Amino acid sequence: MLFNSLSFALFLPVVFILYWLVCRKNLRHQNILLVVASYFFYACWDWRFLFLLVFSTVLDYFSGVKMAEANNQRVKNFWFWFSISVNLGFLGFFKYYNFFITEFAAAIANIGFQVNPWTLEVILPVGISFYTFHGLSYVIDIYKDKIKVKRDFIDYSLFVSFFPLLVAGPIERATHLLPQIKKKRTFDFTYAADGLRQILWGLFKKIVIADKCAEYANEIFNNSGDYSGSTLFLGAVYFAFQIYGDFSGYSDIAIGTAKLFGIDLLRNFSFPYFSRDIAEFWRRWHISLSSWFRDYLYIPLGGSQGGMWMKVRNTFVIFIVSGFWHGANWTFIVWGLLNALYIMPSIVFKTNRNNLDIVAQGRYLPTLKEFFQVMLTFCLTVLAWIFFRATDLTQALNYVSDMFSWSLFALPTKMPANSNTFIMLAFFLVMEWLGREQPFALAKLGLQWKRPIRWAFYYAIIAVIFYCADAKEQQFIYFQF
Repeated sequence: MLFNSLSFALFLPVVFILYWLVCRKNLRHQNILLVVASYFFYACWDWRFLFLLVFSTVLDYFSGVKMAEANNQRVKNFWFWFSISVNLGFLGFFKYYNFFITEFAAAIANIGFQVNPWTLEVILPVGISFYTFHGLSYVIDIYKDKIKVKRDFIDYSLFVSFFPLLVAGPIERATHLLPQIKKKRTFDFTYAADGLRQILWGLFKKIVIADKCAEYANEIFNNSGDYSGSTLFLGAVYFAFQIYGDFSGYSDIAIGTAKLFGIDLLRNFSFPYFSRDIAEFWRRWHISLSSWFRDYLYIPLGGSQGGMWMKVRNTFVIFIVSGFWHGANWTFIVWGLLNALYIMPSIVFKTNRNNLDIVAQGRYLPTLKEFFQVMLTFCLTVLAWIFFRATDLTQALNYVSDMFSWSLFALPTKMPANSNTFIMLAFFLVMEWLGREQPFALAKLGLQWKRPIRWAFYYAIIAVIFYCADAKEQQFIYFQF
């Protein structure tokens, strides 16, 4: 069930009505309803993988209880490592088994031995990386005594499986979401209206920006040998907007949907393409994952407390693991390494926290210096996205080689695009720029306008969404991760 599908457009109002009209006086009933709705939502993808979600939930719930009841450190350690090992084992088996077995077979073949590896012919369970990380954060926080164990299985199940964030995040923390699940919720019209605006903008990002850019990015990447360097660069730019519109659009819809139920989810994007350096970009891109790796990997490794060598080592570890988290392909590893190299100057010269505020804060236009900083950061990011998008390293390297030719400085030829796409991209960038100091572009934009003008603006966006929508809904990129 896709957020941009008719089935979700029917599913959401039904759950909303039952939640606020039938169950509104009983928090327990509200939570049970959301758990049932979440399991139904997940089963719509493939009911056969529902047992993995249930198993992971039971495992981490039971492990948390056992750690809380442990009368010595050895027992606590056992249940902690048992939960970690089983969770990562399932994730590794489904997501990385084929990668490791084929790479092992290739390595053996290089020294003269031929093997026929047994590979899995199964699809990756949707959302497994996300709900696994939800459970891991809970278990780790209990082990480190940061939170108390939750003995209500329904509440914990809702934390893991809450349907807006279930398949592609944001990656929630028990310290943030569980207290909200335990607290009585009352309907707030202003908060719900804010959620609807965020859903609207998320749908615009996905359907109008991401899906349309995907058409041109796919055409150029799949036929890269037919295009000039400037057109190849444009194809990489298309993909940059595709992945941003797709993933941040999903996050906006998820966060906006949660607001309809009186629940606040972690922010996942903060206008990353307006960043002035790579360090700022990673504070604004996929925030829930970046902060997860920071808290549960970077800091435990020593963070930045052990001198320059430790900072450099830990930074490379984080980016390599982040790349590998995205998929079992060397392209993701190289993408992570590239970003680690990009951020190294700011680590070495201690400038990685120079840009903590939003660019041109309180001003309509950036300075010339800020403009060039943003453009340089964007171009570096676009270059790295080529490796993220490519099917393998050979395609990525050939794409980059062909792009960095003399034709890079010529006008694009055989350009697969139309004027409507450029108009929509220009509108999108203007809206994002005007709303960059808010949680999302439409959070405050237009609220002071007269009601007819404001509603005309919203209906115009809805009309564009319907105009650009394909007959067949397009999946979100991050479902494969």
